[in-house]
Amino acid sequence: MSAAPVIGVLALQGDVREHLVALAELDVLARPVRRASELAEVDGLVLPGGESTTMSRLLTVFDLFEPLRERIADGLPVLGSCAGMILLAREVLDGREDQRSLDALDIVVRRNAFGRQVDSFEATLDVAGLSDGPMRAVFIRAPWVESVGADVEVLATVPEVPEAGSAAGRIVAVRQGAVIATAFHPELVEGDRRVHEEFVRVVRER
Repeated sequence: MSAAPVIGVLALQGDVREHLVALAELDVLARPVRRASELAEVDGLVLPGGESTTMSRLLTVFDLFEPLRERIADGLPVLGSCAGMILLAREVLDGREDQRSLDALDIVVRRNAFGRQVDSFEATLDVAGLSDGPMRAVFIRAPWVESVGADVEVLATVPEVPEAGSAAGRIVAVRQGAVIATAFHPELVEGDRRVHEEFVRVVRER
C-alpha cells in the first residue's frame, strides 16, 4: 500500500481549520503550511477561503509567494476555494492595486462579485466529475469567473433560475491541469467531501 499523501493548507489566514478537518477524513496527512520549508514537504496544497488581499500580502511577508508560484509551475496540485480562486487567477477585477496573484489558472475573476457579506447565499450545483448528484454550495462574498482560457475546464455554473439574479450562468468552479478552484466553500458543507476527494485523487495521480 502506498504511503498517504501529505496535503498542506496555507495557514496564513482564512478557513484553515475547516479544510484540515475535511482532509483528515480522507486518509491523507493534513498539515498547516506557513513556511517555505513546510511547503517543500507537501504533495498538494489547499488555498482556503478568507480575505484575498490579506493573503496576498502575507504570502509576501512570509517569503512564500515566489516559492509557491515555482512549485505550482512545477506541477504541484492545488485546490483553491473562494479567496484561493482569486489568488490562483491570471487577472483579478475589482481587486486592490497592490494585490498579487499566482497566475496559475488562465482565468479572469471578479472579486466580491456576489456582493457583501449579507449577500452570501447557498445554491445547489451540478459539478462536473463528481458522482452522486448535485452538491450544496456555500457562497460568502464570493468571486465568479468572468472568462476562461482554452485550457481551462469549466466544472460548475450557477443555475439559470430567476432567484439567481445576475449570478445566473456565472462560472463558479474550474480546473486546469492539477489546479482546481471553486468560488464556493466546500469545506463548510458537512457530510459532503466530494470536492476534497477529487482533489486527493489528483494528488495521488501525481
